[in-house]
Amino acid sequence: MDDNSKIMDLAYEAGSILLENGAEISRVDETMRRIAGHYGVDDESFFVLSNGIMATAKGFARTKFIPIKGASLDKVVAVNQLSREVTEGKCDLEQLEQRLKKIRDMRHKPIWEQVAASAFGSAAFCIIFGGGFADCLVAFIAGLVLWCYLLYVGSQHLSRIASNITGGLLATVICGVMYKLGLGTHLSNMIIGAIIPLIPGVPFTNGIRDIANEDYIAGITRLLDALLVFFCIAMGVALAFLLDETVAGKMQLMENLAAAPETAGMFVQLIAAFVGTLAFAVLFGVPRKYYLDSGLCGMLGWLLYLILVRHTDLSVPFVVFFATAQVAFTALLLSILRKCPVTVFLICGIFPLVPGAGIFWTSYNIVANEYSAAVGTGFVALKVTVAIAFGILAVMELNGKNRIGRLLTRKKKESKKRKKHAI
Repeated sequence: MDDNSKIMDLAYEAGSILLENGAEISRVDETMRRIAGHYGVDDESFFVLSNGIMATAKGFARTKFIPIKGASLDKVVAVNQLSREVTEGKCDLEQLEQRLKKIRDMRHKPIWEQVAASAFGSAAFCIIFGGGFADCLVAFIAGLVLWCYLLYVGSQHLSRIASNITGGLLATVICGVMYKLGLGTHLSNMIIGAIIPLIPGVPFTNGIRDIANEDYIAGITRLLDALLVFFCIAMGVALAFLLDETVAGKMQLMENLAAAPETAGMFVQLIAAFVGTLAFAVLFGVPRKYYLDSGLCGMLGWLLYLILVRHTDLSVPFVVFFATAQVAFTALLLSILRKCPVTVFLICGIFPLVPGAGIFWTSYNIVANEYSAAVGTGFVALKVTVAIAFGILAVMELNGKNRIGRLLTRKKKESKKRKKHAI
C-alpha cells in the first residue's frame, strides 16, 4: 500500500468512527480533509451522507455503508482531539493508526451506569413534567426496567422500529400497573418520564445542525429518522392503552398534567433538570469529565424556561425558542472552553425542552377517539419542535465561521499581551 492510500484509509477510518457515533456531517467531512491534507494528500474528494462515506484520491476510491447506531460521544471527542494533534504535528501515521484502533475499541459505559442513568433520568423528567415524589419513584422503576429491556432484548433481537414500539409499550404498562396498585398519583406524568430515555436526541439535534450547515440530504434523513422514532414511541404508548382497555373493559381516563406542590419549587426543578441532563450525558457516552458541564447546560436552559413561563405572557413556542437559544449558546461556549465538539453539550442540554408530553397526549387522544384533541396536542408538539430547531439554528448562524470562537481567542491573546507588558 502506498502512502496516499494509507493516509486516505486512516482519514476514512476517522470519518467512519465519527459518523457511527453521533457526529454531524460537517465535522466528519472537515476531520477527514484535515487529516488527509496534513499528510500531503491535496486531491482528495469526500462525500458524506447520514449513513455512508464516499472518498476518492489519486489511486484510491472507497465507499462504505455505515448503519445508524446509538451515540458514543466519547469516541467523537477522542477523534476530534486526535485530529487537532495531527494538525499540530504531534502524531505520525503509525501513531495515528494505533490511536484510531484504540478509539474504535473503546468500550461503552458500564451496564450498571447506563441502567442507573435511565432510571434517574426518567425520575428527574417525571419531576420536570410536574410529577410528585411518588410518581418519580414509579418512573424510576419503569426507566430502570426499560433500559434493561433495551440492552438485553431490543438491541440484540429486534429492529430499531420494533424496539422503540415495544419499549414504549413496556414503559407505559409498568406505569399503568403500578398506578392501579396505588403507587403514584399522576399517571400521565409517570408515563412521560418513563418514555423519555427513548427520545431520539442525537438524530434530531444533528439533523437540525446538518440543515444549518447546508447538508440538506443528511439533515432531512436524520430528522425523518427522529420522526420515525417519535411515531414508534407514540404507537407503543397507544398499544398499552388499547391493551388496558381490552383487559379492563373500559378506557383508562387520564387527568391533565398537574404540577405537584412538593416538586414545583424552583430549586427542585433545577436539580431535576441537572440530574436529567446528566443522565442523558451518560446514555449518549459523553466523557465523564464533561458530565457536570452537560448538566449545567440543561439546567440553565430550564431556568430560563421557568422564568419566562412564570413571569411573562409569552406563548410556549416563544419560551422554548429562547430557552433553546440559551442552551445552544451555553453549549457553544463550553465547547470553546473545553475544546470539544458542541454536540457533546447541545444534544443533552435540550432534553428538558423536548416535547415528550406532546407525544404522550397525542397518542392517548387518538386511542380515546378524541381526534380534535389529538390534532391540537400534536400541533402544539410540532410548534415546540420547530421552536427548538429555530433556537439552535439562530445560535449556529450567529457563530457562522466560528465568529464567537475567534473573538474569544483574540481577546484571550490580547489579555495575555497586556499581562506580559504589565510585568
